[in-house]
Amino acid sequence: MKGQDEIKNKFERNVKALTLKPALGLGKGNSTVRIVNGLSCEIQEDGWKLKTDMPKQVGGSASAPTPGVLGRAAFGSCLATAYVLWASKLNIIIDSLEINVQTDYDNGGLFGSSDSPAGYSEVRYVVKIKSPHSHKKIEEFLNIADTHSPYLDVFSRAQSCKRELELINDYTKKT
Repeated sequence: MKGQDEIKNKFERNVKALTLKPALGLGKGNSTVRIVNGLSCEIQEDGWKLKTDMPKQVGGSASAPTPGVLGRAAFGSCLATAYVLWASKLNIIIDSLEINVQTDYDNGGLFGSSDSPAGYSEVRYVVKIKSPHSHKKIEEFLNIADTHSPYLDVFSRAQSCKRELELINDYTKKT
């Protein structure tokens, strides 16, 4: 894959910097999500703007991907990125890479019509790699890369989620 040498050099530069100053690796993400119309959301972080919507059969207008599409996309693209980073670091030649993310869910959890969890009951991903290396060598490198994938960690380990409420109550009482 084009650019693996450059990726390796930058990977090693980052390892050196983070080894010398671990605080450089600490960060926070902050996305703001607003309902803009019905179930349509606008997401903004830094200079990026994304949109989501829901299908018409649940009250959306189907004007953008669902949050689930973006979640699966985040998971798959994070895996792909980690794989190319680690392949570059380990001198594994990747000619092409594709990941198919598959999920099972029961919308009864979302709508409260069943006791099913609102999220996924299973997440599967198929990694398709074109490479001159052996199956064993590719498996070994994938196992290493998986231990460093942020979204594989997020999807496979429970996270602490804390809600805060800021209520804006501009309504005046009518007597």
